[in-house]
Amino acid sequence: MKKIGVLTSGGDAPGMNAAVRAAVRCGIDRGMEVFGIKRGFEGLLDGEIVSMQWHSVGDILQRGGTILRTARSSRFMEDKWVEHGAKILEAFGIEGLVIIGGDGSFRGGAALAKKGVPVMGVPGTIDNDLGYTDYTIGFDTAVNTILGLITNIRDTSSSHERSTIIEVMGRRCGDLALHSVLSGGADVILVPEVKHDINEICRRVLEGQATGKAHSLIVMAEGFDMDSSELARTLEEMTGREARTVVPGYIQRGGSPTEKDRLLASVTAAKAVELLFDDSDSKAIGIYRGEVVTMDLEKALQVKAEFRRDLYELSNVLGKGK
Repeated sequence: MKKIGVLTSGGDAPGMNAAVRAAVRCGIDRGMEVFGIKRGFEGLLDGEIVSMQWHSVGDILQRGGTILRTARSSRFMEDKWVEHGAKILEAFGIEGLVIIGGDGSFRGGAALAKKGVPVMGVPGTIDNDLGYTDYTIGFDTAVNTILGLITNIRDTSSSHERSTIIEVMGRRCGDLALHSVLSGGADVILVPEVKHDINEICRRVLEGQATGKAHSLIVMAEGFDMDSSELARTLEEMTGREARTVVPGYIQRGGSPTEKDRLLASVTAAKAVELLFDDSDSKAIGIYRGEVVTMDLEKALQVKAEFRRDLYELSNVLGKGK
């Protein structure tokens, strides 16, 4: 394989630039031409493809976001547009593709693979919801961002003696909430994987108040089946204490990637290029127990992410009392 492309797709994640850097430089080091595809699958369909050189990815390792930009493409969900994308790649002589993104991006890649384009999926999403890999690029940075928020919010919540609900991202995966609570502490954690009764939530807050606790922190994953504003109103009624909601939103996506995310991005993207150079079939690349692993792309999409119930129970134990 002599010509490869790299794109970032879906929601941005800290560490995507590190993955782009590794894909470009490892490709050039192997004597291949590397092309950057801007704005994900949308850019592919519009032919937004540029040649990448060694210097093209200089000074980006520490930057959040993605220099290639990203987008979500509704067009690429239709087979005629997938076919069009494959023809665009053929027109540029691009023989294989490195896709950095989450499950939606991988599904787009799998559709391209069916058109005869070898695709290597590099896991780039803060949600950590790809089951075949222990961690995804951007997750660690997002958790650390949330930790900073928890620390700051705890200070002001204690000063005002109020309950605060922090609604974090994650879609239908509770990992961001779980790891943030284990590392930062909270009275209650609410995740999509575990059903909760409103009375149970109020009881946990009241138990904390009874011990003299000056504030209550609740971390809720966005996929939880309850509205955070409605929960705040109910808490005020049941506990007699003011309740506020904090939705950090896209703050969680930004920022300079941590060492862990930079390393994960670099080694997985390097492996993707190696596989393309060796003319491998389409694969998803990830990390398992510290080792880089690969799996058939279609099979990887079928692996369900497992929620660590043991860590969830531990977070509940550690969050009890004053």
